[in-house]
Amino acid sequence: MKEKEVDQHHYAAFSYFLEQACGIVLGENKQYLVRSRLTPLMKRFNSASINEFVDSVVKGNRQHQAAAIEAMTTNETLWFRDDYPFKLLKSSLLSQFSDRNKSLRIWSAACSSGQEAYSIAMTILNFKKQQSSSFRAGIDIVGTDISEEMLQRCRHAEYDQLAISRGLPAQFRTDFFEPADDGKLKLKSEVKALTKFKSLNLLDSYASVGKFDIIFCRNVLIYFSPEVKIQILQKIAACLQDDGILFLGASESISGLTEAFTMVRCSPGLYYRKKPQ
Repeated sequence: MKEKEVDQHHYAAFSYFLEQACGIVLGENKQYLVRSRLTPLMKRFNSASINEFVDSVVKGNRQHQAAAIEAMTTNETLWFRDDYPFKLLKSSLLSQFSDRNKSLRIWSAACSSGQEAYSIAMTILNFKKQQSSSFRAGIDIVGTDISEEMLQRCRHAEYDQLAISRGLPAQFRTDFFEPADDGKLKLKSEVKALTKFKSLNLLDSYASVGKFDIIFCRNVLIYFSPEVKIQILQKIAACLQDDGILFLGASESISGLTEAFTMVRCSPGLYYRKKPQ
């Protein structure tokens, strides 16, 4: 088999497919990224070249399409990423919801291998140690992702030492993990009990996930066109309870995209609160 660069025709066709399938905008001159992500698939499916594999994707081979989307979805993640959202949860936001007579529902969108959703769960459990009577009606954390491989990792909830080393505080490691096979650590059942994981393409309907009090959609919008960002933010707003909270990535902004939220600046960080309807 001969590996080749992706020619311009195939790159344009694949870029269009990817944007239509899951909203990811490659832009110009990302042939190197496509080649690096698709070369293993070319070998797996015995294609003669990258261009031949791309042909099979854009012409509708379902198996190749699913594998290509899986490969092109960025799964960069770590525990307690950017830190401030979790500090804000513990210091002020959770107390706003703790005395209600209904469950707290939080959504981790594009949850990758689960570190964000489980970081939220550990933060809540840590909060409950100080306020044991809080959230008597229950806690429901939903993680969603387009990648079935990532969702399986989430549900398995076992992490190697490299993954564990990326942002996990030592005390949380002691409190919420236990040994697993091959030197890995697995999350304790009390953490897993708060979370569930579902497949969701952010371009599709969000009806299956229901309404939430807090939504984490962080470091996701940067991959979409402005038009798709607007659509996603509209659907997120519809999923939030009145006065609900949205966290975006530290470098992301909704300026000029929607009027559905009010920015709340904190020290450190910020979040967006849904305006009452």
